[in-house]
Amino acid sequence: MRASVTTPRPESSSPHRTYTERRAAAEAELKRLDGVNARYANLRTVAFLAGLALAGFVLAGRLPKTWWWAAGGAFVVYGVLAVLHHRIFLREERQRLYVQLNDRGLARLTRGWHDFADRGERFLTGSHLYAADLDVFGQGSVFQLMNETATKAGEERLAAWLSWPAQADTVVTRQGAARELRPRVEFRQDVCVEARTVAKEKADPGLFIQWAESGPSLTSIRWARPVAVVLPLVTLALLILGSFEVIPGRAWWAGVLVHLAVVRATRGPLRAMEERMSAGEHGFVRYAPIFERVERERFEHPELRRVQAGLQHEGEPPVSTHLKRFSWLYSFVEFKRHQFHPVVHLFTLWDVHALFALERWKEQHGPRVRGWFEALAELEALSCLAGLAFDRPDFIWPTIEAGGPKVQTTAVGHPLLDAPVLNDVELPGPGCALLLTGSNMSGKTTLLRAVGLNTVLALAGAPVCAKSFSVSPLQVLTSMRVKDSLERGVSYFYAEVQRIKAVLDAAAAAKGQAMFLLDEILLGTNTRERQIASREVLRLLLATGAIGGVTTHDLSLATLADEHAGKVVNMHFRDHLENGKMVFDYQLRPGVVDTTNALRVLRMAGVPVEDPEQSTSPPAPSPTNLPSPSGRGTG
Repeated sequence: MRASVTTPRPESSSPHRTYTERRAAAEAELKRLDGVNARYANLRTVAFLAGLALAGFVLAGRLPKTWWWAAGGAFVVYGVLAVLHHRIFLREERQRLYVQLNDRGLARLTRGWHDFADRGERFLTGSHLYAADLDVFGQGSVFQLMNETATKAGEERLAAWLSWPAQADTVVTRQGAARELRPRVEFRQDVCVEARTVAKEKADPGLFIQWAESGPSLTSIRWARPVAVVLPLVTLALLILGSFEVIPGRAWWAGVLVHLAVVRATRGPLRAMEERMSAGEHGFVRYAPIFERVERERFEHPELRRVQAGLQHEGEPPVSTHLKRFSWLYSFVEFKRHQFHPVVHLFTLWDVHALFALERWKEQHGPRVRGWFEALAELEALSCLAGLAFDRPDFIWPTIEAGGPKVQTTAVGHPLLDAPVLNDVELPGPGCALLLTGSNMSGKTTLLRAVGLNTVLALAGAPVCAKSFSVSPLQVLTSMRVKDSLERGVSYFYAEVQRIKAVLDAAAAAKGQAMFLLDEILLGTNTRERQIASREVLRLLLATGAIGGVTTHDLSLATLADEHAGKVVNMHFRDHLENGKMVFDYQLRPGVVDTTNALRVLRMAGVPVEDPEQSTSPPAPSPTNLPSPSGRGTG
């Protein structure tokens, strides 16, 4: 286990140039479409006024009645122009979305991504083994940085990958797929734009899948299906025969009464099915273009081809075709909102035809709907891994090794910091641990988080902030941000004890395939008992074969390195004074720290504390001598 520092590598300008150029192209197209929009608006006005003028002249007798055709033609032209104008509006909206996506891309290259709304708090649970401590979810989290999914299912897939480590072969597969997607910015943005064009909020396919997988909804009125075909034809025949006085003229009213009886008998089941289906639809009738865009892309990696193959069964049309048909069928259900629907339904049994057609669609394709959206979710999550690799060209793809537990890395930095200081960390095998000492604010906790979060990214299939990074599949376990709970009546100390118990249990359950990261454990008790308990906790963790790191200000724990020679290694951070100011270099050094700074920090903050070991206390420096928070190291 060794320590060194590597100067941060300069960030490539390629992502910035790509996003800037694509944003400029979208803005230029938007400007062009604004001109087209104005011309269509003028032409619509001319066509409408021309129609009104011609109709007025005909009504006033200044033009012959044959000019009604010209007036009608003007209004038809107006209608055609309105349709074309609407398409221009949609194209403008798409270009605005491209502008927004490239603005988000540029924001991810700076700290602007901290303002993104999707932070993933709903995935945070107090019992998770590392998510809260390592900023996986929440404000300023890796999820907030990476998430560029189009659906709730895609968002949940990304969250699941960040929440649980994958097996080695799965990680390698995701890496290969993400490598191929990395330069395909246009494809990744196209999928997002198609999704956001049809829904302002991310659509959740869960209810739609639930409806698709549910059993038949219209079994109780199956008799109505043939009746809906035959009865309107019989009623129409009665009307025609009555008009020719072949039968009494009022005979067709008998058919109308039967229509009313059928409408009444089918109302309940039809309404129930419509409500269940409408609750789950939420824009999915318009999701065909998203699948169509995925189907159109040519992939090389086997995983991407496998995902794409899940969108089309052999000998059948692709998913986009099935969803287009669903959209077309659902449009007949939406006719119910029209003011003439009651009359049309009475005479044609419209809803019976529409909902039985959707029932047939569900019987044919319902069992496969889940697979369609799971394939899309998989592709969205892979695109997020690719997006991180594209936005951070200095990140590398980690090496996944068998055996372990093991984490070996050179020049590792915190992936969420703009300019992290890079250090080398080696935990080459079972029972290896770093015991980190150092002055306050010197970077101990940041190093633990850097190693932990990069490990989480590596085992999700993402690139990491390092020059090299080798890791075996393992469970990350942390105890850093322990909180008490007045609501549950849990003190800080007992909350920390519960957390440590969870870490110990998880390490044992993982049979040593784990990495523990503990920050200043057991602060809520007296020094003597803390020393004893801390040593026992570390002994129990190391006995499982787990690897890890522990920060502490208790220098007596440094003797653990002697008790576990070659396994536990003392490392430290330090600070020094320059012109009365504390300066931190965040360099990881071997050995135990031999300086402290707690009293100095208090004095620099303006607290007039005295050192009892000194006969006289130096005057308190100004609070301005405190180092400004840089985000480069804490703890």
